[in-house]
Amino acid sequence: MTSKEKVAALREEMQKNNVDAFIVYSADPHMSEYLPEEWQERAWLSGFLGSAGFVVVTKDKAGLWTDGRYFTQAAIELEGSGIDLFKDGMEGTPNYIDWIISEIPSGGKVAVNALAASNANWELLSQKFNSKNITLVDFPLLKEVWKERGTPSANPIFVHPVERAGKSVSDKIAAIRQKMEDQEATVHIISSLDDVAWTANLRGSDVESNPVFLGYIVITKNDAVLFTGLEKMEVGARKQMDDSFVKMMPYEEFYNYLKTFKNEKVLVSPNSNQQIFETLKTDNQFIKAPVPGNLMKAQKNEAELEGFRKVMVRDGVAMVKFLYWLTHNAGKEAMNEYSIGQKLRGFRAEGENFVGESFGSIVGYKDNGAIMHYSAKKEGSKEVTNEETILVDSGGQYLEGTTDITRTFALGTPSEEFKRNSTLVLQGLIRLSMVKFPKGTKGVHLDAIARLPLWMEGKDFNHGTGHGVGSFMNVHEGPQNIRKDLNPQELLPGMVCSNEPGYYLEGHYGIRHENLIAVKEAEKTIHGTFYEFETLTFCPFFKDTVVKEILSESEIAWLNGYHKTCEEKLAPYLEGEVKEWFLQLVSPL
Repeated sequence: MTSKEKVAALREEMQKNNVDAFIVYSADPHMSEYLPEEWQERAWLSGFLGSAGFVVVTKDKAGLWTDGRYFTQAAIELEGSGIDLFKDGMEGTPNYIDWIISEIPSGGKVAVNALAASNANWELLSQKFNSKNITLVDFPLLKEVWKERGTPSANPIFVHPVERAGKSVSDKIAAIRQKMEDQEATVHIISSLDDVAWTANLRGSDVESNPVFLGYIVITKNDAVLFTGLEKMEVGARKQMDDSFVKMMPYEEFYNYLKTFKNEKVLVSPNSNQQIFETLKTDNQFIKAPVPGNLMKAQKNEAELEGFRKVMVRDGVAMVKFLYWLTHNAGKEAMNEYSIGQKLRGFRAEGENFVGESFGSIVGYKDNGAIMHYSAKKEGSKEVTNEETILVDSGGQYLEGTTDITRTFALGTPSEEFKRNSTLVLQGLIRLSMVKFPKGTKGVHLDAIARLPLWMEGKDFNHGTGHGVGSFMNVHEGPQNIRKDLNPQELLPGMVCSNEPGYYLEGHYGIRHENLIAVKEAEKTIHGTFYEFETLTFCPFFKDTVVKEILSESEIAWLNGYHKTCEEKLAPYLEGEVKEWFLQLVSPL
């Protein structure tokens, strides 16, 4: 079926059930960003494959809301679907709830699937709809429309050893119980997959590129229970749970188990699915607060940071070999954006303890570079030659850590305009890398530092400057970030973030430069504690697109120092022509 036919089939179900509007969030029961195949409902319905966005279908209209990363991509992928694009965050774009209210009659009915809707979204919908005499119902209508959806994977669940995790399962649960006690909670539910995996020191592969598995954890004062596919658990994983006094129950028993709770004070994140709240609401009290382990997970311990440092060398070597291959073979052999991504994966796979990509590589040649989260298809992706510019955003999952890196460079002769804009973006990355900031600083306070060189010329980019990164975990991780939005979470030692300013000229090219950085203590002064960033990524930038005159002396010194560090870290693992080329790349500007 085409997207248009799928929407028509959904409307038939809506009519049968007297539903005026149906909301399809991009979510699974764990509110994941990247979804197991069987939960990719929004992508299946609309044809839009980005990681963020949701669809609203009424009796005669349909719309998709997504953010600035995907405006160009969504417009292409929605073509012919009958679904209109709403550019979230842009002036003139209506809030989707207000739009629904304007499109359906008073006394109407709006349906969502409570398993794939967060409590926070449900409460907001309920509040606004109640004031307009509109009823919100739990009705998984797509069950009747998407008949051929996949089934949960049977991939194994394996141990993430304490030597790499840096903290035992028992210690993590004890720390969580202390936070429960502080909030007077008697029960705590962990439903987000990365928090489940972190707490249990286990990993899996139920979600592409994310080393997680489908599961829930429930912690009480005396018990801890892991709900997952027991048949998938390796012997070592079962033993680790037994040794840590964690009980194991089938994934399907989770909601039945919740029904046994009476008169409990349940600590649960409002980002958990609404079905959890529906199951518990009659006989229990809720303490709606962030999962305590989420912040613990974000502050990497020394074992985890050391893991990052090790894999960054491995990843840097793979990147240098790849960059040499691409710059020396483009125009000489047939290649396209998709095959380039596969080639890069092959270079990473040569590294020790490589598990897979941390996300699907973004290889955008020429104007496709301006599509921020562009995904080249196996069939029909753009041929690449030795002309103009290319953006490559990629990452790897290794047993010791996760990488995410972007380099934008010329395969032919770049324009002076491109070189200037590329330098401004690099200048933003350098300034953020060099910054020192007082304890209590939040990401929003630093975001402008990376944007300022562009802002001074009336330019900007429509995505965040930085996101958190997991330790052999999801490449996008909270609660911290560096972006324009006001996030109350302060930056704390051990937090790993991306540093990725960009600039995009639709129809021409895109530029993004990205390293990973870790927060660490710099010094204590009479004015308090100050932090700075450790740059974790080791891979040179291309000097032939740098306009030296734009950079200050201190910025040039940072770039030369960074390249010297890259030489020290990577040169011992390179040889022959690749090494000679690399040494030219890292020579002083």
